[in-house]
Amino acid sequence: MRYAVVIEKAKNNYSAYVPDLPGCIAVGDTLEETEQMIREAIEFHIEGMLLDGDPEPAKPSTRCRLIDIDMGKIRKAVERQSRAAQR
Repeated sequence: MRYAVVIEKAKNNYSAYVPDLPGCIAVGDTLEETEQMIREAIEFHIEGMLLDGDPEPAKPSTRCRLIDIDMGKIRKAVERQSRAAQR
């Protein structure tokens, strides 16, 4: 199965979690280490579920997309609103 994983950069490390597996998290010093740790965490998490007699997790449903935002457009809108508020 393929799971969506969210990886966040913190001040001194990275953290990761799996939206489709609540409680499945990992932390690492590098991006590569974090990816390996979350892979192991997913396997461990599912193994634990099955050992506890829980059903196999449903097919993952979370999808990830990178959405491009035009920051220039947003800045211009904010400038227009600021100027209008000053009048």
